[in-house]
Parts: sequence; structure tokens; C-alpha cells
Amino acid sequence: MSQENIRNFSIIAHIDHGKSTLADRLLELTGTIDPKRMMPQFLDSMDLERERGITIKLKAIRMNYIFQGEKYILNLVDTPGHVDFSYEVSRSLEAVEGAILLVDATQGIQAQTLANLKLAKEQNYPYGESACGRQIKIIPVVNKIDSPIAKVEESVEELSNLLNVLPDEIIKISAKDGTNVIEVLKRIIKEVPPPNSNHSYASEGRSGQFRALIFDSEYDSFKGVVAFVRVVDGEISNGEKIELMATKTSAEVKELGYLNPGFSPQQKIKTGDIGYIATGIKEPGKVTAGDTIIKLQTPATKGAVQPLPGYQEPKPMVFASLYPENPDDFAALKVALGKLKLNDPALVFEQEMKEALGRGFNCGFLGTLHIEIISERLQREFGLNLVISTPSVVYKIYDQKGKEVFIYSAADWPEPGTIKSMEEPWVSLEVIAPSNQMGRLMEILKSLKGNYLETNYLSPERAIIVFETPLRGIIANLYDKIKTASQGYASMNYKMLGFRPAKLVKLEILIAGKKEEALSRIVAEDEAYFEGKRVVEKLKDVLPPQMFSVALQAAIGGKIIARETIRAYMKDVAGYLYGGDITRKNKLREKQKKGKKLMKQKGRVNVPTKAFLEIFRT
Repeated sequence: MSQENIRNFSIIAHIDHGKSTLADRLLELTGTIDPKRMMPQFLDSMDLERERGITIKLKAIRMNYIFQGEKYILNLVDTPGHVDFSYEVSRSLEAVEGAILLVDATQGIQAQTLANLKLAKEQNYPYGESACGRQIKIIPVVNKIDSPIAKVEESVEELSNLLNVLPDEIIKISAKDGTNVIEVLKRIIKEVPPPNSNHSYASEGRSGQFRALIFDSEYDSFKGVVAFVRVVDGEISNGEKIELMATKTSAEVKELGYLNPGFSPQQKIKTGDIGYIATGIKEPGKVTAGDTIIKLQTPATKGAVQPLPGYQEPKPMVFASLYPENPDDFAALKVALGKLKLNDPALVFEQEMKEALGRGFNCGFLGTLHIEIISERLQREFGLNLVISTPSVVYKIYDQKGKEVFIYSAADWPEPGTIKSMEEPWVSLEVIAPSNQMGRLMEILKSLKGNYLETNYLSPERAIIVFETPLRGIIANLYDKIKTASQGYASMNYKMLGFRPAKLVKLEILIAGKKEEALSRIVAEDEAYFEGKRVVEKLKDVLPPQMFSVALQAAIGGKIIARETIRAYMKDVAGYLYGGDITRKNKLREKQKKGKKLMKQKGRVNVPTKAFLEIFRT
């Protein structure tokens, strides 16, 4: 089929605005999926995605559609909407020429709507600068017009003002019942440009050279690493030898083809196609998102093909340590993290050792939801039970000699006397909410102890609060707090600003007199007492009672600042005795008391993984 009849597009939107439902309707309209196999959120194949009702991983699928007598190929890349997974959106946009910007008519424009639109606009570089050399065409769509609480005209007005287009250019649909979805397909075919070969290399006489951008990958025990690619130039056939330019790894194509939605093997893929290449490579670290696949070069052709620009590496700013409950599972955890990193480049990890926990990994994430998803995937997909430390952001310390040191976890925090000054990362936070809820939201934002900048109005009913605040306040479940305060109507987005001076201390948690390093955290000096009290109170609720009383303590530099006690299980050892001398009962109770005291001295409290998760969720 001619390259002119290929359309590559993505769906971008805020979380819960209907991306996956719209994708379902497109699959139905094009007959891509057998009606017997169709199910809601078809592209959300992970159990976690279905349970949480969110998209976590970008998905690609190829559809065929006949329009005005001509056959077209439509390659859809579905994307997540949560702020923690915005990097997935940037990767999908590198592989397409068009994007459907979806807005929920019941909520209007939200924080991630603006963030994703900005990502799409950043892709609009001239040929030669962008990886795939194309302009992103934005197709505005307002969804959920069938809802009884839909504010269709308001949403259309907001979107037309945002994009500077006429209201008539915005498609009004219901992805749930399929209303006007056919118009979306028509606009994709009419307005999204077909893929083109990168002209900057064509001018140098190299347009025939094969180059493909890796935008995702997964591991298969038989095929090795399977790379999901967008072919930018040339074509590749099954069985040919290839080379990955960044890692300088050579391999042979074991299989290639399209995604619709499973693997559909083909003899070759060519310019403009979105598909997969099974590399046969068994080492996950050698295949990375953003790398360029080319045909294996000979000494004579070395340097003839230039790599594609790829992606800007994500910079994780939230860190947590993962340790296997069973020390023998360390090797399995290492392999599992390597496989997850294949399709999640934002995950970074390095080995570390702690006396109480043994060997584990200090991992970098994009946010707390990212931590929860990775930990649950490790448990479900690889059967690993984990001990997870409290999440922390990366801090910067200057010692007495002026040397700069980055602190990734509370375990790395130096002795107070060695610290000359310290800094922490700040972010620019945008919160969009109805105007009548601004008061409650401002109270929450003020508790972050940041700087209020301004309030801008999208419409008389909705506004954007712009706030500067330390990143540690964001990871303390701010997303859930503003959702609760606004009855679900508010949304947020943030971007990094850099490091600023701070006053911080290390808060340590002791359980039954033993320091639980995984629960240690770095907190603001003036919030230490309240944070310590909150943690021990939460621990009292989530830890199961023991046969002996358990002291829960929060300490700073060896000084106890807060305490709670879990009472011991008690059994009436004299309950079966009736009548007789009271001394016999007292003797049994005294014996029980001595046993409890001995257990308290020798006993150890095992903190279950669920307790760690509960602590950092609050």
C-alpha cells in the first residue's frame, strides 16, 4: 500500500476523559477486533489497568479502513493520562503525525490536557530536527456529550480559545455510545498528514538507508527483546542483520510485523509503518527506548547512517528502596527490574546494601503512583514479596569543605555536624478547579509552605492556581488530597524548577526498640514532630498485635519525639479455674507476665509489605 494512505495518530487527554473508550469504538468501527473478543478498555491488557480504570502503558495497534473507495492504514498509539506517566505520552508523540486532543464535557479542560497539548506542540519541529521529521496535527474532540451533567458548549468554548480555532472545528462525540465517532475517523484521514522520509538525509542521497526509532519494547523468552518501532526511512526484511546504534549491539531479525493487536508477522516493514522487530537479544539492557535500529554496517559503510535524535531521558526525582522479603530472591528481583525497565525507561535502579534488610535496589520513579504500579507488577508478574522504603525526593547536601553530595534515600543522610548547607527540589504546580472550590484548595496548597504566584481564569466558572512548592509536598499524596477537597473536580500538573535552600532533618522510626531503616525519612525541621506522631499513629493502626506489647517511636538524632504502644494479645490464663484459693490464679498470671517480658526482650516484629505501602500512601 502507498505511504500516502498511512495515518499514524495518538489519543491524548487527562485521566478518565475517555481515551480507552474512544479507542474501543475506533477498533469496532474499523472491524479490527472480532465482536466476540471485544471488551471494555480492550487495549488496557494489564490487570492493574483494568482494576484501576487507568492506562499505564502506551499501546499501539494497526487498523484498516476504507474511505471513499480507498483503503487506509490507521496506526493508533493509545497513551496514559496520569501525571506520573506523561513520559509515555512524549514517546508516543514521537511516533505519530497526528493527535486527538480529547476533553471530557463534564469536566472541561484539565491540568493534563494542557500538559499533553504542550508536549504535542513541542514535537512540531522542522524536518531534520524531530526524530520522525513531521508536524503534529491536533484534532480537538469533546467527549461524553451524552452525560446529563455535560457542559458541552462551555467545553467547546474553552477548547476553541485554547487552540485558537473556530468552535465548528471541534468534534462533539460520545465514545460510550459511538455518537459522531465516525467523524473522528474521517478527520484523521483528511487532516493527519501521511508519514514522510526524513528529507534532511534524502538531500544527502541516503534516503534508502533503513532507520527505525524504538519507542517501546518487551521481553519474550523465545524471541528475546521485542522492539516496538516507527520506521522512519527505508525498509527491513525478516532474517536481515541489524544494529542498535546507541548500544552498538548487532543481532538478526527473528520476526517482524504489525500490531493488530497481537503480533502479526510480515515479510518486511517499510517507511511510515509502526510495528515490531524481534531482535533475539537476551540482555534487556541492550535495547533502549529512543535508540535507532539500522541494518548492520560493513567497514565500508560505517558512519553512512546517522542516528535519530531519540528521546530526552526522563529524570526520576522520587526514590524508594526495594528489598526482597526473602534474601534468596535478590537475583530474581534484579532480573524482574531489568525486564520492567524495557518498557518503562523512567524506572532507574542501582544495587544497595543495608544491614537490617540485606541486598536490594535503590530505585528512581516519576511519582508515588509509579512506585505503586511497579511494586504491584513485581508482586503479580514475578511473584516477589517486597519491603519498600518510604519514598523520598533527591536532596543536595554541601559538606563543611563545600563538596556537593546527592542524597537519594534517608539511609544516605550524613551526620548533622558534617553538613554545611542543604537544598531540595522545587516545582511549579498548576491546579485547575471550579472557582467556588478555590478556598479549600488554597488551604491545602498553603500547607505545602510554598509561594503563591497567580490565579488565571479559563472561564468565569473555572480557574488555574499557579503555585511554587517543594517536591516533597507533591509526593505526600497531594493528588488525592486535592481530589477529595474538590469532590473530584480539581486536577494538577507540575514541572521541575531546580534546587532551593532548605532546613531538613532525618526522622527515624523504631519498632520494639529496633530501628526500621525502611521507614526512615527526610522531613522539614519544623514539621518533624507532627510527621513523627502521624507515622507512629498510622503504624499502630496497620501493624498486627503481637504476643507482647510493642513500642512505636519516632526519633531525631537519638531523641524520642513521639511514641505509641501496641497492646499485647492477652489470654485469661486463670479463666478455667473456679473457686479455690486466689493465690493459685495469681501464680498463673505472674507466670504469664514473666513470659510476656521475656518475649518482649527477645521478640522481633516483622513488618508486612502492605504496612509499608499503607504508610507511604498517607
